[in-house]
Amino acid sequence: MRAAVISDTHLRAPNAFFTAVYDRWLAPADYIFHCGDHTGFAVWSHLVQHPGHVSVAGNCDGYDLGAELEPLAERVIAGYRVAALHGWGPRPGLSARLAEALAGRFDVIFFGHSHAAENTLYGTTRLINPGALTPGGSLALVDFTEAGVRVEFVSV
Repeated sequence: MRAAVISDTHLRAPNAFFTAVYDRWLAPADYIFHCGDHTGFAVWSHLVQHPGHVSVAGNCDGYDLGAELEPLAERVIAGYRVAALHGWGPRPGLSARLAEALAGRFDVIFFGHSHAAENTLYGTTRLINPGALTPGGSLALVDFTEAGVRVEFVSV
């Protein structure tokens, strides 16, 4: 099973860049996780067409969109307990704070907020930040297999 993980698009509506990324990297995945800061309701509306779409609220999502989104999403993918959230507070030390707050509950945690790609293991929990999905930014492709979790960052 493959999850395409994005965050921090900060778009009012899908543009040509976003649509091209969606068509090439997101649409073929089994799941799409958006870790918050869509910013525009239209971005979320575009993503919900995917049957495996999961979005969480970010600190820059407007009230209308934030009311539609949960702060933490939980799924089980190929036997792995997976969470998605945006993150909070200062960017330095963010993954450590998330690992501490959710200690032992998940095998994999997807998060955003810092705009920096990260793949870090805290104990038995893998924390993955795809970076910001902006021109020059990145996304993460995460494969869940019996052999483990494989993470590939794609520069866009």
